[in-house]
Amino acid sequence: MSKIIAIVNQKGGVGKTTTAVNLASALAIFEHKTLLVDFDPQGNASSGLGISRDKPNIYEALIGNAKISEIVRTCPNLDYLDVAPASVDLSGAEIELVKEYSREHKLKHALDAVKDNYEYIIIDCPPSLGLLTVNALTACTDVLIPIQCEYYALEGVSQLLNTIRLIKKGLNPELDILGILLTLFDRRLNLSNQVAKEVRRYFNEKTFETVIHRNVKLSEAPSFGKPIFHYDIKSPGSKGYLELAKEVVAR
Repeated sequence: MSKIIAIVNQKGGVGKTTTAVNLASALAIFEHKTLLVDFDPQGNASSGLGISRDKPNIYEALIGNAKISEIVRTCPNLDYLDVAPASVDLSGAEIELVKEYSREHKLKHALDAVKDNYEYIIIDCPPSLGLLTVNALTACTDVLIPIQCEYYALEGVSQLLNTIRLIKKGLNPELDILGILLTLFDRRLNLSNQVAKEVRRYFNEKTFETVIHRNVKLSEAPSFGKPIFHYDIKSPGSKGYLELAKEVVAR
């Protein structure tokens, strides 16, 4: 049975797409067959791996115009990683699906056809708690929440946790929180250390030991259409996401 992990935080700029791209790539490096589902209309996870966002993409699979097996692309230079790309068309799906029967289960139904082909499915969610994110939470087995080590780090987290509880109660009883990931950490700043301490106190053992440090190379890699491992394997960001992948497998 595959583990389906949604990367969720309704705040932008917390390292969500960076985590989705590089966690999926790291799992593939460790030869775990992985599918990365770009479920954000911005399509940054797709472009960050050099994948075309042309049709057909996840939008067509979501509205039933294509099977997900028909839209999946193989990631260049990563034999164990496939990508289901997204485009701006996905932004219209929330409106189109409002009157649809079982609208919260559209992504789940699409993934059911291919989930047995993968050990891991990583879903990069949009920075909102709208219908797309609800679909991801209904389809996944686990949630990974990136939290940045900056001001207002925990702002909105209680709303996210409440949404997860509601989804678990009404739509997906198997849903669990895989872990909390500290991102944008800078050990030189007292603020980063204070936030990390507060997050670990609040979430206890749910917080990953791995911390993703603020790293210029992580910011540069997407513009070259590469995961961090193909851009700078020796960077702190590369080492961080390899360690995160090991923790995810262990959990």
